[in-house]
Amino acid sequence: MTRSVRRTHRTRRTLQMAGAGAAALLALSACSDSGSGSDAPGKSSAATSSSGKDSSGKLSGEVTVFAAASLKESFTALGKEFEKAHPGTTVTFSFGGSDALAASITGGAPADVFASASPKTMKVVTDAGDAAGTPATFVRNQLEIATLPGNPDKIASLKDLTRSGLKVVLCDKAVPCGAAAQKALDAGGLKLTPVSYEEDVKSALNKVVLKEADAAVVYRTDVRAAGDKVEGVDFPESADAVNDYPITLLKGAHHTDAAEAFIALVRSAEGQKVLTGAGFLKP
Repeated sequence: MTRSVRRTHRTRRTLQMAGAGAAALLALSACSDSGSGSDAPGKSSAATSSSGKDSSGKLSGEVTVFAAASLKESFTALGKEFEKAHPGTTVTFSFGGSDALAASITGGAPADVFASASPKTMKVVTDAGDAAGTPATFVRNQLEIATLPGNPDKIASLKDLTRSGLKVVLCDKAVPCGAAAQKALDAGGLKLTPVSYEEDVKSALNKVVLKEADAAVVYRTDVRAAGDKVEGVDFPESADAVNDYPITLLKGAHHTDAAEAFIALVRSAEGQKVLTGAGFLKP
């Protein structure tokens, strides 16, 4: 009887230990499973957080930038430099009239960064509460007259654009380049009826490039970017209509660290060199 009781006690202890071991294995298995799911942080070194960094701390992910049309050449170049400096990142741009871009952002369009051609259009975004910080002016831009190559109409001043029979194009007044052009005309006491108002500065310039217009009031940066397709004419009234360009991180940014790094590049000495090389003025 004593031996039988002892065997029974040993059997119970063995079963209890086995049960505890099984429970521990199940718990360990559950922890392992929870760390191997598709949503698990640190699944691989390439996993990207919402901040725009992977698990190794390097920048990664896509940065979506909404930028004024006049920034197309400069920002495209800076985007390539950014991607080269930060492998694993992609910078995607949407260029257009600042007013249309601001409307898209306040309407819910997904974007990380907004670079506007005027404080007025930036204010549309900040007033709507869609900016994550205080916008900072990173460059300024001045107007210039774009004429056909060789300036066959001998345009030498803003007043010359009011001549009868001359086909002149302006940006829409709601667009920063259009508002600036109107300000310059007002400064000179001039009235001008264009053959068309265009949605952004590139569209206005393109009318001259395609020889559908004799001249357009655009930014000096756009004249420079067009090369020998147009000729530029300076005019003194442009000094009364210089536009500040602000840039900001947006509240809905998906990759904030990467977006902030792109903004830092734009404002850096390297970024300023690219921008001033394109004809922009320092802030």
